[in-house]
Amino acid sequence: MTTTSQSLRRSEALERREQLAVSAYDVHLDLSTDTETFRSVTTISFTSSGGPTFCDLKPHAVNTIRLNDEPVDPATLDRGRLPLKTAAGENRLVVDAVMAFRTDGEGLHRSTDPADGRDYVYGMSFLDAAPSIFACFDQPDLKAPYTLHVRAPREWKVFANAPGTQVEPGEWEFAPTPPLSTYFVTLVAGPYHLITDEHDGIPLGLSSRQSLARHLDADADELLTLTRQCFDEFHRLFGIRYPFGNYHQAFVPEFNAGAMENPGCVTFRDPLVFSSRVTRGERIKRATTVAHEMAHQWFGNITTPAWWDDLWLNESFAEYMGNRVTADVTEYADAWTHNAYVRRQWGLVADQRPSTHPVAGNGAQDAASALQDFDGISYTKGSSILKQLNTTVGDPVFLEGVVDHLTRHRFDNATMHDLFASWERALQGSTTSPAPGAPADLSGFTQQWLRTAGPDTLRLDRDDGIVRRDPPTAHPADRSHTLRAAVAAPGGGWTLEDLVVTSEHTPLAVPTGAAVVLDPYEETWALTLPDPVTVAALPGLMQETTDPLLRAAIWNTVRSAFHNTTITPGAVLDLLEATVPRESSDDALGSVLVWVVRKVAPLAAAPEQALARVRNACRARLADAPPGSTVQLATFQALVMATVDADELRRWLSRTALPEGLGVDLDLRWRLLVRLACLGGITRRELADQLAAEPTAVAAVEHARALASLPDDEAKAWAWDHFTGSRPAPNYEIEATGHGMWQSGQEDLTEPYVERYFAELPASTEHFSGWLLADVAEAFFPVTSLDDATHARALDLAASTELDAALRRRLVDAADELSRRMAVRRLGHGG
Repeated sequence: MTTTSQSLRRSEALERREQLAVSAYDVHLDLSTDTETFRSVTTISFTSSGGPTFCDLKPHAVNTIRLNDEPVDPATLDRGRLPLKTAAGENRLVVDAVMAFRTDGEGLHRSTDPADGRDYVYGMSFLDAAPSIFACFDQPDLKAPYTLHVRAPREWKVFANAPGTQVEPGEWEFAPTPPLSTYFVTLVAGPYHLITDEHDGIPLGLSSRQSLARHLDADADELLTLTRQCFDEFHRLFGIRYPFGNYHQAFVPEFNAGAMENPGCVTFRDPLVFSSRVTRGERIKRATTVAHEMAHQWFGNITTPAWWDDLWLNESFAEYMGNRVTADVTEYADAWTHNAYVRRQWGLVADQRPSTHPVAGNGAQDAASALQDFDGISYTKGSSILKQLNTTVGDPVFLEGVVDHLTRHRFDNATMHDLFASWERALQGSTTSPAPGAPADLSGFTQQWLRTAGPDTLRLDRDDGIVRRDPPTAHPADRSHTLRAAVAAPGGGWTLEDLVVTSEHTPLAVPTGAAVVLDPYEETWALTLPDPVTVAALPGLMQETTDPLLRAAIWNTVRSAFHNTTITPGAVLDLLEATVPRESSDDALGSVLVWVVRKVAPLAAAPEQALARVRNACRARLADAPPGSTVQLATFQALVMATVDADELRRWLSRTALPEGLGVDLDLRWRLLVRLACLGGITRRELADQLAAEPTAVAAVEHARALASLPDDEAKAWAWDHFTGSRPAPNYEIEATGHGMWQSGQEDLTEPYVERYFAELPASTEHFSGWLLADVAEAFFPVTSLDDATHARALDLAASTELDAALRRRLVDAADELSRRMAVRRLGHGG
């Protein structure tokens, strides 16, 4: 028996689905006896057409296995698969095993809160982690009801997918669930702080670690209000009530993703319980995350994709509906503007990488490779395309098709073809009128937008008076784009021109010298690049532009131009200096300033002068920012990142010379400490003392980042031990260490680790797996080593057929980013 496992292939899933139907799971978990392991006893009732198959199981040890009351030899378990000889008809499998608690954010994750020493547990069964909690047939299209029984320490509370009760101290019984996919099964257990409420007959709950109790109490009204508003709107839109009983939202430690939509018990990363002051943008991000996970209760949980090549059916839909509902019914009506600043580039950049893939039918041949497709394409691009489809067919038809799809496949699985068949039925027989010109057949839309990778590039050819449409060379397409162009003649304001791009050349006459921004309202999915005349005009125009979506679009087109090496760092800084002093959106300030400090200034011909220009822009904004405002907070956070004067940072840390309205809370303190560490302006003892003074989970992560950022050999060796696995740490701390290690200006210190990264990356599979494996590979990539040898070494290793697929994917993307950064530097311009 071995503890390694093999990823389920799609062909195997199809074969097993034909053979088996699962009737029920009954799972007993004993969390009370050990801090390293727990007992898991699973009874699976299923029918089979007979013959051999396998069950998925990743145990620490096996006690007994019985199939139809006959013993099964545990020694036959091989790489996570237990061979079974099933009988035709009813079967009953009972697996009594010992499982290991995990510390990587997957399986049954157990962590100790550094603030008070309390232990907390949560389950993350997503993709292929469920077999490390309970024996199962681990694929999304073998749904079944689950009945959970949990023994836990007496002082713990336990939550799961279904309503539960503590029948005696430490003993918890949960009701059977509706049919669930294995990857939805969860439990949350520990001495959690609990808040309860009710809305429209649905019991609501919020929970967090005890050390966050007062912060959760402070946020509870906003969180519960958002939840109520979203439930009302989803019920109105779909006419299908939430079917999973309780709706508990658990904020849990060291969670890899933003959240997980487990029916009845959604888990969130607990930094979303704000323990320090945050910007409005951070609150919008949390609100859209809450709405996103609630959308999943319908699209994903009631109806689930049959396989991971249709993961967009979950994520694109939840992304679209999460933003839409947040903007429509909550206090955050500017959610789409937030999306433009924070999410649009994530999707566009991913779609330009060598690793780009179609939104649908992404070619995921096994579960492990599918994990890498949870990216900006499956979320942001897919959401944008659904928004386009909504416009194409009209909202009534769009919603009618969705309801038909959810009703036909209630508690079942479905595919992209099923969903589009529902939309086509709505188009052809709808009780409401489709949008004018809506096609009856959506196959062309599907092929061009969902099955073809890469974005078209739209750009103005001023000399010929046309908009050029260039599909990606590697992914030919013939897409039509319906959008608007924002045009500003010299001395005038912006006007809007309707534009339908159906060929390689589309006429667009613009006045001489006019600035042109294509697709300012994100009505299509395309890479839009500004021409030189527009770039030169933008600093003056932005000072008079008040439309928030247009301002976001201008920055997105500039960011795209920088990514494609058609604009210099100096030109970006010119626009920054003109924009920041008058910017009223903390979303704009937060996203743009951070991008410029991290990505633009280091590539300028004179990086120190570039940072000085950023600081001057920040100080100009701070001069008249309302004290205590989130605009002030976002600007000051960026100023800290750009500051090179350690004495000034220390004055701020000691609260002297701090702008009126700002206080040094936990978040701001560690921003100052990490920046001091980067500059070599603080000692290890001082950092240790700061951690000891307030030993929270946030402080522990930032302490790790700060130690790795120190400009000395000891710091880099300490950081590298996390990469090699010789210094175990929680997942958040490992990632922070990697990001802290590679600092601009410290290349002499990190140069010895460049070759070591490529030599030692393949062996990282011995220490990390799943989410953490790929995230660590990205965090420790030598991003500051801007030379051809590093780029070539990355491509050489990525070409190795023996390299883990997840590592190859991140390496290919990192090499692409490195080559683009090198190209910007070669421009020879700067700021």
